[in-house]
Amino acid sequence: MLTVCVKLNLAPTLIKSATYVQPLIRPAAHNNLIRSFVGNGRNSVRTYANDARDSYSRASRRRTLKEMAMEPTSGKPFHIGQGALAGGAALGLGALCYYGLGLSSQTGAIDHSVLWPTYVRERIRATYMYFGGSLILTAGAAVAAFRSPTMMRLVGNNSFLSIAATLAAMIASGVLVQSIPYKEGFGAKQLAWMLHTAVVGTVIAPICLIGGPLLVRAAWYTAGVVGGLSTVAVCAPSEKFLNIGGPLAIGFGVVLASSIASAFLPPTTALGAGLYSISMYGGLLLFSGFLLYDTQRIIRAAEVYPLNAPVPFDPVNASISIYLDTINIFIRIAMILAGGGGGGKKK
Repeated sequence: MLTVCVKLNLAPTLIKSATYVQPLIRPAAHNNLIRSFVGNGRNSVRTYANDARDSYSRASRRRTLKEMAMEPTSGKPFHIGQGALAGGAALGLGALCYYGLGLSSQTGAIDHSVLWPTYVRERIRATYMYFGGSLILTAGAAVAAFRSPTMMRLVGNNSFLSIAATLAAMIASGVLVQSIPYKEGFGAKQLAWMLHTAVVGTVIAPICLIGGPLLVRAAWYTAGVVGGLSTVAVCAPSEKFLNIGGPLAIGFGVVLASSIASAFLPPTTALGAGLYSISMYGGLLLFSGFLLYDTQRIIRAAEVYPLNAPVPFDPVNASISIYLDTINIFIRIAMILAGGGGGGKKK
């Protein structure tokens, strides 16, 4: 058979027929199939990408409030606090220039001082004498407590029990000294006053850890702030700052709550940074306002308190308010200097 095929020249044809297979799919249909497969693949990839993106978005939306509060801070709260403090400083400097140069149309306490009787002058002088003595006793108590490891362990602990105990001690000693009637000379009132200043000095003793040079700078800055604000209060109209007692009381509640909460939350977190900024920068502005208010209140009380009243004018109680204002201003200035204006707390 092969011979016949060879002879008839049919072999090449049979070989070709054997090796060539007719395609089942035509070229055009084959190309369409390839395009369809590639297109479906791209759609599948796009669908998977969209699903992954949606899953990530849903996971982002499911972040709890605690996670958002405890995430690292961006530093914005510190910048806001520094801006508010700069604005307050500019406002205070402007008020000092305005009232100090006598540009106000109303008279202030400094204008009335030439008409004060002797007893008014004595009341104000005694008040500021106790104020200065309070600062000296507080500094001595702070140094003594700083040198005692036992006292430092007690007041340096950030536990809730320690904070509550120190607050209770300060409040109790303050209530005690203000509840005792004032008598001239040295007596129970003066002993309670010394006890109160010693308690405050012991509580703030851990601030000595930031170092002597920074404390000296903070003391000078505090003297400048207190002196400038006192000058503004004396030169301003007599009742200019006596109407801000309500807003100051509300602000005090906010700052107190922020100060307590910031003791348990690190300032490197978003919530902790906000609370720290309110406590430091907001507290500095708040107690500056309190100093203006308390200075005018002391002058007003010295002027109107009856001379022959059954209970004499109490310079000890009058001095406690400006004393606590000054202590709070000093603490915040020292902490801001120690933290580099908040920059050290963000790292």
